[in-house]
Amino acid sequence: MTFRSILSHQNKMQWTEDFPSDSLSDLNLDLLIDAITETEAPDLLKPFFRTPLQEIDLIHYRQDVMRDLENPALLQGIKTFAKGMTRVERYLSMVKKMTYDAHRKGWFLEAALIYCDTLSDQVRALSGLPLKSRGLRSFREYVTAYVNSPAFHTLSEEARKVKQALSEIVYCVTIQSGKFRVKRYEGEPDYSMEVERIFDKFKQGNDPSHLVKLPDPSGMTHIEAKILEFVTKLYPKPFALLNEFHARHARFMDEIIQTFGQEIRFYIAYLDFIADFKKEGLPFCYPTLTPDAKGIHVKDGYDLFLAHVLLQKGESVVTNDISLKGPERILVVTGPNQGGKTTYARMFGQLHFLASLGCPVPAREARLFLFDQILTHFEREEDIRNLRGKFEDDLIRMRQILDQASSRSLFVINEIFASTSLQDAFLLSREILTRLMALDVLCVWVTFIDELSSLNEKTVSMVASVDPKEPTRRTFKVVRKPADGLAYALSLARKYGLTYQDIKERLS
Repeated sequence: MTFRSILSHQNKMQWTEDFPSDSLSDLNLDLLIDAITETEAPDLLKPFFRTPLQEIDLIHYRQDVMRDLENPALLQGIKTFAKGMTRVERYLSMVKKMTYDAHRKGWFLEAALIYCDTLSDQVRALSGLPLKSRGLRSFREYVTAYVNSPAFHTLSEEARKVKQALSEIVYCVTIQSGKFRVKRYEGEPDYSMEVERIFDKFKQGNDPSHLVKLPDPSGMTHIEAKILEFVTKLYPKPFALLNEFHARHARFMDEIIQTFGQEIRFYIAYLDFIADFKKEGLPFCYPTLTPDAKGIHVKDGYDLFLAHVLLQKGESVVTNDISLKGPERILVVTGPNQGGKTTYARMFGQLHFLASLGCPVPAREARLFLFDQILTHFEREEDIRNLRGKFEDDLIRMRQILDQASSRSLFVINEIFASTSLQDAFLLSREILTRLMALDVLCVWVTFIDELSSLNEKTVSMVASVDPKEPTRRTFKVVRKPADGLAYALSLARKYGLTYQDIKERLS
């Protein structure tokens, strides 16, 4: 096996980030990605999470890596490796900003030592583990061969030789009348230890220290630099070795291993993010994706970003199902306001998007469609800069996404044409639905127009339910049944004594 990337078994991925920003925002995917990458390196990871995949085999490649990393021992070893590589890159980045030569090369040596230790530890951690994914098995072969190569052995041995030579340097700084002198150490007493010994007798118990711990800076003051300059003159041989090491190994990092250290954090960030959900008993699964069959099945799915918010508040998460079979293509979702309709629509988009990244999705079971793009139309506030009213803006934006669509596109439409009359909204919505059905796309359409749910065999009526005994209480369950907006209104009227019969009795 030839290893190229842990995110792709093909050539190196191109991070286009061309997923529509409106769709990311409408589906709360932008907020979800922010939450996932918050503790890692957002600037590095966000492009990985914003680039959905188009090939089934590539998605399976990532799913297999995710499955392997569910082994706690493997995940911990990979996390240790990623942290080590992050330190190496941070040190090398610091080196570029440093002014003093010996100081700069000293940090370069530290970076090389950490690099060698990190790779050696990784090879030991991976050996003997039951890896099933192509990605991790081929990486193990690559990194093992690299660590056993003569070039790596030379790098490691020379780094340790230079480190040992530098560690043997002992010097003495004497300070007097605002001046200092640097010389070789010749057995002079260490006055810092003497001071500590004298004041040690004044200690009373193990009281906590109230001293402020100053940060350990990576920079160097001009006085420290001058001391170091004198030390290099006192001990020229160790610093000559340091100079030679820097010259020979100026680019010691292997590019493929460096890329792995960056890309593996995609998996770490996602698995760490969903760990808390799993602890709460919320389900995740590896979905089946099909590029042709448009039958969809989801059991106990949920909006992952909303679940993230609810868990932080200590509130429970409601799951829902999705089912499209045979000729069915469009889920028309109706029901009371604040009943979970928009959340249901977002769940549909999020599940497909996360599945296209190769991630386990928030559901107990999932069979999904491999889309080419997700197109959304959510209500927008009026923008005075474009000089359009809401109704005109709805029409223009809908025309734009229809022009982009193909038969493999997914549509998520939320409360369109709410600013016009019911009759106009129905006529326009029916026309758009007719075009969507002609394209044979999959769609979730949240609407206040019940009639749209029964246009033909391609539309499926989904209703956000309420408690039949307490119609003002939303259950947030969206179920397959005929639209019943009138029945909901009637139940509210009965609850508050506002039916025709109730009013007639009061007036009589």
